[in-house]
Amino acid sequence: MRRAAVPLLIALAAQVWAAAGLYQPPEQFVADAFNGTPPKARALWLDADVKSGLAEIFGRAPAMLRIRYWHRGTRTVWILEEIGKEKPITTGIVVDDGAIEDMRVLVFRESRGWEIRYPFFTDQFKDRRLTGRSELDGHIDGITGATLSVRAMKKMARAALLLDRHARETRVATK
Repeated sequence: MRRAAVPLLIALAAQVWAAAGLYQPPEQFVADAFNGTPPKARALWLDADVKSGLAEIFGRAPAMLRIRYWHRGTRTVWILEEIGKEKPITTGIVVDDGAIEDMRVLVFRESRGWEIRYPFFTDQFKDRRLTGRSELDGHIDGITGATLSVRAMKKMARAALLLDRHARETRVATK
């Protein structure tokens, strides 16, 4: 019985090890979002209004002064990170005309919750927008055993939509 358990444990350990890692380099995600020709990165300066909105979403004020993003037409691309349980999850989010078009886990560093990388989960974010209260306009089903990773993804989706809204307002104000 003991001998049968060893291969099973090795297989399980290999699966967990393989789940944590780089799924897509962020620069490749940005290039793919713009059909291989990404625009030059821009910076959104985080004024008091943006910082307040992000603090409401993440439960803490952002430490940064600005955030990089890419913009062409009505599309923006954001590379965001949030802690799952203990380590950051790096996510790429494409927002087009105020709605999420694509969302992918790019780098996953946790030992659990890696199921959030699969399309059955990330596809739930497509076409989601922010409500007036900065919440997503639809329900996102969780994954048993990945509660903290799911929570992190929801926060990043809300943050990308909030940042996109502010970037659009900034572009309109400077025209």
